[in-house]
Amino acid sequence: MKKIKIVFISIILFFGFLNQSYSKPVPESFADLAEKLMPSVVNISTSTTVVTNSNPLPFQFPPGSPFGDMFKEFGNPQERQSAALGSGFIIDEKGIVITNNHVIQDADDIIVRVNGDQEFKAKVLGADPLMDIAVLQLETDEKFIPVSFGDSDKARIGDWVIAIGNPFGLGGTVTAGIISARNRSIGLSRYEDFIQTDASINSGNSGGPLFDMEGNVIGINTAILGRNGSIGIGFSIPSNSAQIVINQLIEFGETKRGWLGVRIQDVTKEIADVEKLDKPRGALVASVAENSPSEKAGIKAGDIILEFNGKKISQMKELPAIVARTEVGKNVEVKIWRDKKEIIKNVLLGRLETSEDFKVSEKQKKIDTTNQIEDLKITVRTLNKEDIKNRKLPNQTTGLVITSIQNNSPLAGSIEVNSIIVEAQKERIKSIDDLKQIIKQVLNSNQKTILLAIYNNQNQRRYIGIKLD
Repeated sequence: MKKIKIVFISIILFFGFLNQSYSKPVPESFADLAEKLMPSVVNISTSTTVVTNSNPLPFQFPPGSPFGDMFKEFGNPQERQSAALGSGFIIDEKGIVITNNHVIQDADDIIVRVNGDQEFKAKVLGADPLMDIAVLQLETDEKFIPVSFGDSDKARIGDWVIAIGNPFGLGGTVTAGIISARNRSIGLSRYEDFIQTDASINSGNSGGPLFDMEGNVIGINTAILGRNGSIGIGFSIPSNSAQIVINQLIEFGETKRGWLGVRIQDVTKEIADVEKLDKPRGALVASVAENSPSEKAGIKAGDIILEFNGKKISQMKELPAIVARTEVGKNVEVKIWRDKKEIIKNVLLGRLETSEDFKVSEKQKKIDTTNQIEDLKITVRTLNKEDIKNRKLPNQTTGLVITSIQNNSPLAGSIEVNSIIVEAQKERIKSIDDLKQIIKQVLNSNQKTILLAIYNNQNQRRYIGIKLD
């Protein structure tokens, strides 16, 4: 009987030890950690001059009317100041501050508040819209308390984290939660590998730090799900990815990303079956850019990239981020699946920012930025024949393709980039002016609700009702 008791007690102690070794204690308080970190977190306010054309006529032309185009040139340009708030954190005692690009983009003046009462002007050292990161320099000789980056790859789902920032202009706000998920992609930018957290993040938290329990920055708070405030789903750029970009922006004032020169798509089960691949994995090469590193290395359309520089590609979306993080000019091995077998190609990696692909996309982006729908906080372009063909839409479809959505847009969370607006208030949309005029009519009405008909990214037609401010 004694032996049985001893064995029983030993088993309990063994499992108790296992439980302790795999779990971390719940913090009694975050007060000491918050007090230590608060001096390194800053509030950012920006002002931007916005130019608009006022309507010189006491009435509106109906959407699609030729008189709308005829008289729009008679509008009087008017300037107004637009203000925005955000957060950031200091990484160097000389006053280098990290924030989101969208916090400071197009700003005329940037004011950074430290410790709640000290204000400094800041200049932009470098910014990267593709990962939504900006590096600022405070214009002062004062010394500051910096924070350090942690290893975001070691952050696990369920780990405690705290966020500090400037939500709704209420600076110095601390919230706590856990890491809810890893490797999230939500369609905001080209390179996405977000950490998801349930620590409360709201408008104004953008650019602020996500800390682990050692006080290291493991993420940059960037986006939330939900138009009207935090619903417990926030997203942060992992520190390991961010540091590569930040170091380049500090050293060169710009990014230097690796470039492979392929357009890729998902490997579906059907494609894997046809290619005799064991399971859907890798990235299918849809086309190869002329004179690109891939073309020179002999990679062809139809190849499936299974591994890049020793890193396995499980899903298509992983490849662009891995390539971008790889040093320009490096010779890398690329394992591909061709003719039902694995082969290896050696690729001398180029630089994305100097490639023709990038120049074309930047030109298109510059064109698109003139097509802003300010009241919806989105950017659009006119639907073209190629869109209709590629997306297999009805031939007579007209509308606007959404090219970007701001975080504070009334459409954020309800609609995705590349969705197509085809109707507003049950009226067909043929041009940007059509949509702008209908929005004006809605804003002048008592209801202030607009009904949009869209095609989503799955080419499904649906209606969305949006309340305009």
